[in-house]
Amino acid sequence: MKDIKNTVDSQDLINNWQQVSKQVTQVCKRVDRQADGVILLAVSKTKPADMIATLAQQGQQHFGENYLQEAIEKIGILKARSESKDIVWHYIGSIQRNKTRDIAEHFDWVQTVERDIIAKRLNDQRPAEMSPLNVLIQVNIDNEDSKSGCLPEQLPELINTIKGYERLQLRGLMIIPAKADTNAFARTKQLFEEIQHSHPELNGWDTLSMGMSGDMIEAIANGSTMVRVGTAIFGVRDGL
Repeated sequence: MKDIKNTVDSQDLINNWQQVSKQVTQVCKRVDRQADGVILLAVSKTKPADMIATLAQQGQQHFGENYLQEAIEKIGILKARSESKDIVWHYIGSIQRNKTRDIAEHFDWVQTVERDIIAKRLNDQRPAEMSPLNVLIQVNIDNEDSKSGCLPEQLPELINTIKGYERLQLRGLMIIPAKADTNAFARTKQLFEEIQHSHPELNGWDTLSMGMSGDMIEAIANGSTMVRVGTAIFGVRDGL
């Protein structure tokens, strides 16, 4: 398990979260969007369960985790304390085949699906008593060798495959753009809308996850419906 430490006290944490929430509301107003159309995903990797519980008590609902075993431990702690009822868990880390069962059993969303074999395993391993797993396709929008994700030209085939899986609900796209790419958000929004128009049967196609602590304002202005914010809420990770 990763070394988890608390880098800000509870009041600072709440203040940070309130400030980020306010920024989301302000930018939505500025670009004539409804604030409730953008979900704030608090990226809680390397942060303890107590910090998640503190924000959940304030009304934060969506939390993102990168490290599977760490996440499972925190999910278990909060469930045992009856503090996880309203939490929606997102897996936003890389996925190897040996991780799919645990992901399918513990999470509500997966944002990093990039190939069929992973989608199929998540579908086959999603417990029947749970609702379908919400999935986003991670797109390598800048074709970077260092980044995960399918290429835009690979999307049609992957979408056609995933939409046939009964235990998955395909919701949209996720990107981590190159820092030097100033129009990645706009290009991804266009891609998202093209898919929406060409696949009217995708009734759940409603989520565009893009934007983090440093670029969430630009992302929201370009149509993001979910921003993934860690540092601005929880503080820098230990050792950074």
